[in-house]
Amino acid sequence: MAMRQTPLTCSGHTRPVVDLAFSGTTAYGFFLISACKDGKPMMRQGDTGDWVGTFLGHKGAVWGATLNKDANRAATAAADFSAKVWDAVTGDEMLTLAHKHIVKAVDFTQDSNNLLTAGQDKVLRIYDMNKTEAEPLEISGHSSGIKKALWCNNDKQILSAADDKTVRLWDRASMTEVQTLNVASPVSCVEYIPDGEIVVLTYGKTVAFHNALSLELIKSFDAPASINSASLHPEKDVFVAGGDDFKLYKFDYNTGEDLESYKGHFGPIHCVRFSPDGELYASGSEDGTLRLWQTTVGKTYGLWKCVLPEELGSENSDSIYGTPPEVKA
Repeated sequence: MAMRQTPLTCSGHTRPVVDLAFSGTTAYGFFLISACKDGKPMMRQGDTGDWVGTFLGHKGAVWGATLNKDANRAATAAADFSAKVWDAVTGDEMLTLAHKHIVKAVDFTQDSNNLLTAGQDKVLRIYDMNKTEAEPLEISGHSSGIKKALWCNNDKQILSAADDKTVRLWDRASMTEVQTLNVASPVSCVEYIPDGEIVVLTYGKTVAFHNALSLELIKSFDAPASINSASLHPEKDVFVAGGDDFKLYKFDYNTGEDLESYKGHFGPIHCVRFSPDGELYASGSEDGTLRLWQTTVGKTYGLWKCVLPEELGSENSDSIYGTPPEVKA
């Protein structure tokens, strides 16, 4: 008997959700931050979607958001030509970093001592969080606006993807370009998997997996629709992808087989990520909502509870577990 996927819907945003990120696992569990065109990034409990708080201060669409490993700092990238650093415990704004154009990406180093930013002015910037008055280090090379940028290889290197249809690998020490990968169309998503040094890229209908140290192709798969984001499960057995047809797909990483697909959003999916424990994946959409989906449908986890058919009674035996409450923000 097939089990029914029942996603948790996280409402609260009023415009499209364009980026999301999970923290590492802390003593209080893990957390989820979402970037939205309404200019009000939100933080939630990662396993339930329960709203924790909203970061108020940006004056334009927020394009990128991230939490540090310990979930006590947040960073956001926005159309108001700024990146901001926040105290993720109190919600207070700690720092505003002025830029010359729209900022699209932010990423903390593992020790939270440095923040990487990138955006429409084609420049990567590295800010020292312990010397906030100092000018950032700047790396140039892309010929179009940068969409995604993140640390890799124990924070010794940087990965960036831009509208110039390239993904570039940079050396932090020498501030120089190490490798360039040319792709068929602009990359919409970059995910870095430290365990195994894998980079997940999406462009057009393609989900591609590359070696993070050399940018050599490991494998690639084509999806049924244009894909905006993909995420590889921590166990590297499956990956999920979402895009313009409103559906979330789950594929076998080894064979590329389409295992299942779900339609829950009412607009294109812009971002999808697995949680650090691999038990769920979160998606953000043009419809203004985040949704949390179970990796193993029917498992008791978070707000999902598995109810055996005999507990429901024979008349309800086609529904194997109770519908969870909607998560309100």
